[in-house]
Amino acid sequence: MGAMQPNRRSLFRAFIDSEAAGGIVLMAAAALALVVANSPLAPAYFGALSSYVGPLNVLHWINDALMAVFFLLVGLEIKREFLDGQLSTWPRRVLPGICAAGGMAVPALIFVAVNSGNPDALRGWAIPTATDIAFALGVLSLFGNRVPAAMKVFLTALAIIDDLGAVIIIAIFYTAQLEVWALGGAAATLAALIAMNRMGVLKLLPYAALGVVLWFFVFRSGVHATVAGVALALTVPLTRNPGIARDLDRSPLHQMELALHRVVPFAIVPVFGFANAGVSLAGVSFASLLQPLTLGVAAGLVAGKVIGVYATAMIAIRSGLADAPTNAAPMHLFGVSLLCGIGFTMSLFIGLLAFPDSPSMQDGAKIGILAGSLLSAAIGSVVLLLSPKPGGIESRRF
Repeated sequence: MGAMQPNRRSLFRAFIDSEAAGGIVLMAAAALALVVANSPLAPAYFGALSSYVGPLNVLHWINDALMAVFFLLVGLEIKREFLDGQLSTWPRRVLPGICAAGGMAVPALIFVAVNSGNPDALRGWAIPTATDIAFALGVLSLFGNRVPAAMKVFLTALAIIDDLGAVIIIAIFYTAQLEVWALGGAAATLAALIAMNRMGVLKLLPYAALGVVLWFFVFRSGVHATVAGVALALTVPLTRNPGIARDLDRSPLHQMELALHRVVPFAIVPVFGFANAGVSLAGVSFASLLQPLTLGVAAGLVAGKVIGVYATAMIAIRSGLADAPTNAAPMHLFGVSLLCGIGFTMSLFIGLLAFPDSPSMQDGAKIGILAGSLLSAAIGSVVLLLSPKPGGIESRRF
C-alpha cells in the first residue's frame, strides 16, 4: 500500500496540471447542477441560491463577486498575451483576431435573425458570441498529437481576443443606470492603481486591496462589477523584480496569474457552473428546443461560430492576409472552429445579464447554451478524429 501512494499522488497531480482538467471539472459541475435541479433536492438547491448573506443573495455573491476574480484572471491573460505572449506582435494577432471578430459577428446575426420578431429576446444577441476557453481547450487537449500544436495556440489566442470582446460587450451593452458618485470613486481608485504601476510598486497586496475598493465602486456604479476584475488586471505590472532570486524571477502579473490558475478553474468556475447551469427540464420537449430564443442561441453557437471562424480564416489565408497554422490541414481548422461553439461559462454569464428579471428566458437561454455547446463539442470531436495526420501533404492545401 505504501508503495502505491506516491503513484496515486502523481496521477492526481498529472490530472490537475493537465489542460483538460479545468474543462472536465466544469462539465462535472454543470452535469451535477442539472441532476440536482431535476431531483427532489431542487427546492433546497434553488432555495440556497436565493438565500441572503449580508446585502446580497448567494447567487449574486457568486455572479458579482466570485466572477470578478474570474474576470481578473481573464484580464491578466489578455495583458500577458498582448505584451509578452502569443499576441505580442501584429503578425501573430492577424489570424486569431480576424477569426474572433467573425466568430462573434456571425453568431449574433444568426440569433437576431431567428428572434427578429421578439424585441425582449433580442437583448440576448450576445449570448452565442462567446467561447469557453477552458472547456474548448479541454476537449482539444484530449486529442494529443492528433491535432497540430499550432491549432492549440490559435484556439487560445482566438479565445483570449473573444474574451476581450465579451468584456467590452458587457461594459457597453449590459450596463444598468449609472451612479455618477460611484463612477467617480471607481475612476479615482483606478487612477491610484495606475499611479502605483508607474511608481514601480511590485508588491501584490496594495493592488489586491485597492482592487476590492474598485470592485465596490464599480458594483455600485451600475457597470457590472466583474468589469472591475479586468480593470485591475490591466494595472498589475509585468515588469520583473531584479531583487528576486532567479528561480522566483517572475513579474507581479505572473505571480498573480499563477496563484489564480488553481483557484479559478477548480473552484470559482465550477461553483459558477453549478449555481447557474441548474435548470428544470420538466416540460422540455423537441418543440421547446425550437423556441426562437433557445434555437437562436444553439444555432448561433453551432452554426454561427463555425461559419464565422472557419470562413474568415479561409478568406484571410487564401488572400495572403494571414499565414495558415503550421502543419495544420483545413479539417483541423474546421474542427477547432466547431469547438469555438462551446460557449458555456461566458455565454451563461451574458444570459444572466440579458434577462435579469425573467427566469423563464434565462432558462430558455441556458437550454440553448447547453445544447449548442454539447453539439459543438461532439461534432468538432468527430471532425478532428477524421482529420489527417499533422504535417501531411493535406496540411498544405489551404
